[in-house]
Amino acid sequence: MAILVTLDVLLAQRKMKSRELAQRIGITEPNLSLLKSGKVKGVRFDTLEKICEVLDCQPGDLLAYTPDPPAGDAQDAQGAQDE
Repeated sequence: MAILVTLDVLLAQRKMKSRELAQRIGITEPNLSLLKSGKVKGVRFDTLEKICEVLDCQPGDLLAYTPDPPAGDAQDAQGAQDE
């Protein structure tokens, strides 16, 4: 995955529980959990805005880009493990 969600880090830094954040931004805990784990395809800007408001952060504090390794590298690494 190329986009990492660092919401759990910000929650820990702010000493806030997921339950409290979910209540304050008006979404369910299961949906917040999916967002924290990066298992969502997108996030609404109004939700992102509420998260930033409550956690006093910028959108870039919540998301990080890490490029996926090229497909050949992953196959080469697997082949080396099989030998």
